[in-house]
Amino acid sequence: MNKNNKGTARNTLYYVLIILAMVMVVYFFLGDGNDETPEIQYSTFSEQLEAGDVKSFNVQPTNGVYQITGEYEEEKTVNNNGGLAVLGSTESTTTQFSTVVLPNDSTLSEITNLADENDVQTSIEEESSSGIWMSLLFSFLPVIAIFGLFYLMMGQQGGGGGGGGGGGRMMNFGKSKAKEADKSANKIRFSDVAGAEEEKQELVEVVEFLKDPRRFSNLGARIPAGVLLEGPPGTGKTLLAKAVAGEAGVPFYSISGSDFVEMFVGVGASRVRDLFETAKKNAPAIIFIDEIDAVARQRGAGMGGGHDEREQTLNQLLVEMDGFEGNEGVIVISATNRSDVLDPALLRPGRFDRQILVGRPDVKGREAILRVHARNKPITDDVDLKVVAQQTPGFSGADLENVLNEAALVAARRGKKKIDASDIDEAEDRVIAGPAKEDHVVNKKEREMVAFHEAGHTIVGLVLSRARVVHKVTIIPRGRAGGYMIALPKEDQNLMTKDDLTEQIAGLLGGRAAEEIVFDSQSTGASNDFEQATNIARSMVTQYGMSDKLGPIQYEGGNQVFVGRDYGQTKSYSEQFAYEIDDEVRKIVNDGHDKAREIIESHRNKHKLIAEKLLEYETLDAKAIKSLFESGEMPKSYEEESEFPSENGRSYEEAKRTLEKKEEQGRVNDKEEDSTAANEDNSQGSNESSSKEQDDHSDKTDE
Repeated sequence: MNKNNKGTARNTLYYVLIILAMVMVVYFFLGDGNDETPEIQYSTFSEQLEAGDVKSFNVQPTNGVYQITGEYEEEKTVNNNGGLAVLGSTESTTTQFSTVVLPNDSTLSEITNLADENDVQTSIEEESSSGIWMSLLFSFLPVIAIFGLFYLMMGQQGGGGGGGGGGGRMMNFGKSKAKEADKSANKIRFSDVAGAEEEKQELVEVVEFLKDPRRFSNLGARIPAGVLLEGPPGTGKTLLAKAVAGEAGVPFYSISGSDFVEMFVGVGASRVRDLFETAKKNAPAIIFIDEIDAVARQRGAGMGGGHDEREQTLNQLLVEMDGFEGNEGVIVISATNRSDVLDPALLRPGRFDRQILVGRPDVKGREAILRVHARNKPITDDVDLKVVAQQTPGFSGADLENVLNEAALVAARRGKKKIDASDIDEAEDRVIAGPAKEDHVVNKKEREMVAFHEAGHTIVGLVLSRARVVHKVTIIPRGRAGGYMIALPKEDQNLMTKDDLTEQIAGLLGGRAAEEIVFDSQSTGASNDFEQATNIARSMVTQYGMSDKLGPIQYEGGNQVFVGRDYGQTKSYSEQFAYEIDDEVRKIVNDGHDKAREIIESHRNKHKLIAEKLLEYETLDAKAIKSLFESGEMPKSYEEESEFPSENGRSYEEAKRTLEKKEEQGRVNDKEEDSTAANEDNSQGSNESSSKEQDDHSDKTDE
């Protein structure tokens, strides 16, 4: 009720200000109501009075001066100098006039004497009270309008505040924008979160603590002050927080880290105070801060000074979480994918007691995630989600959801009623490399070079298959790639050996080695291969200590560069070691290149065969690649053409026409089925009527 009253008052004030502004505009352009009476100078008036041109005039005190209005004996052409030339010239023909004189005795006596000499009628009126009020109104109206607009602006700025009362008062922009979760709208529960069982258990314990604190307090346990969810993007950090909001029977306030910072200094700290005050009033409660790295980055780097707005917000957050007054009954859950840039004071026990790593799921977790997202999708029996999970190593929860969503879109495009394995396979390719560019024009020489390039990756991957298995190879352009080869690990690996990494480097350089052997040339298509190979080799030398020459020493950290922390810091090794690091990286990459050349040279016939089949079929799966490598023949069941002709169209128009024909044929088939069903119903009805007639006849016979 209070909010409605405040909103009504604010709207009323808004309309009042609009009306006053309109009155000011009208008064400015049309004057004070004497527009028909031109204003003349006093010297002109005295001359006309002395010449006997004035018939009568009236004197009235107004705002400290004398306002004189009168009438001429005859019409005169006057120049209205006091007016505003809005519609053209200020000259006009009139019998009326007005002027202003100063209230001194000499001027008044002069006017009186001239009027007596020329027998001019004179009248005097008392000062009008309405004129005083109008003058005061138009004097203070601009000030009132400025303060009113400022008030409305502040009220609008603070209107988004969701925490605490006083939402309509001035300076309301310091209120928190946190929103309390709607329990009826949030349908997400812990059962909807898959692939993060340990992370779920930690948060379930927090929810149980809030619901039944005695079970823990009897053992002397202290409620955790904060839980930090960290991990790569798309792994389910925000989803876990939504599940906590859905499961918790306590108030849940959610806000983003960027919502604390505004253009006004000190607003962030004010919003933190207001947020925690609201949560304490409703304790026990949970506060969720998404992307907390926006306001909780490391301090003291000199990149913003001590008055940096983010530092003030962080300082207030530190105090509220574990300051002098304490923070009983309020748990803070935060999510970030840049935990390396957070301030150490925020990560200590007492503030964020638990730091939960929400990493990429393993094969078991991926299967569970796929089953959750496949609940509302019709899938054929030939789809094995366990196999799909094995084919998607390194995928996050968001990637897996995107795979099934793309598979549903592909199936709809193909006119299917259910999603089958071919749809999911196409969806995986779209997520990894982007949609296929079927209409992309590639000349013959470039197409051959791409085919031999990808065949080089394939041969090296088949020979060096200790840890990875070739899954698919294609020369159909997707995204930025002219073609690609997918090699999947045999099983999920958390640790990589030196041999595994050197095999990966050799596999990446197989494309360039094939170009040099077959065409005796080098193309730009291997640039991404070099980038990946160089990064792996550099990590081997500087982070993993896998160089015999430089030894088991870490020269560079694995963290991303953060200016606030790394600004002004020099390398931890000398220029001599920098040269040796570069030299060792070059040696590892060159060794991988030599290994790839050696493998392709020793399997030239198989390399050529795979390249030729790629030019013929464009895409080869694991079964076809294995058959070609072992027996030199394609599998008998391998189909060249796609069963979906709409996807073979080389242009949008062709694909559209093909799809329309297919839909038209489907409608014709449906009509035939309906007519067949109708005929069957009619025949059945006629049989029933004939049988009824027979029954009636028999009844009559019995009678």
